[in-house]
Amino acid sequence: MHRAERNFLKKDKFSSLYSSTIKFKCSNTIDMNHKIIETSKAPEAIGPYSQAVVYKGMVYCSGQIALDPETMAIVDGGIEAQSKQVMNNMKEVLLEAGTSFSKVIKCSIFLDDMNDFATVNEIYGSYFGENPPARETVAVQTLPKNVLVEVSCIAYI
Repeated sequence: MHRAERNFLKKDKFSSLYSSTIKFKCSNTIDMNHKIIETSKAPEAIGPYSQAVVYKGMVYCSGQIALDPETMAIVDGGIEAQSKQVMNNMKEVLLEAGTSFSKVIKCSIFLDDMNDFATVNEIYGSYFGENPPARETVAVQTLPKNVLVEVSCIAYI
């Protein structure tokens, strides 16, 4: 603890609150407004990124691909199976962050082949209610691990 922090604790009548904040910061929290989200119920990050980041009540979810969180292998079954796995992975990250699909405000869908749009759209839509979020869908040349679909999103808590 820095000397300035010790002096603050001695002088401030809210020192117990400050101490608990320091303890809270040690559990994937950068500051009171910024928290890293990590769950074993979704695939671990395969690069230098977090599954999601919460900042000031907003959840920024990294793109999910069709990895089985237990085996870290791409699921078999083509675009339908991959789309379901992607959305289930996203659901687990959102739940760990303290939110759900009902609070998603924006999604980005990346497809390996735009011919898969209708299948992905149907599966994606089944995870949202009457008021789906804003989104864009784009076809890209290649996705990580050569998967067929990737989805990222932004939600609020």
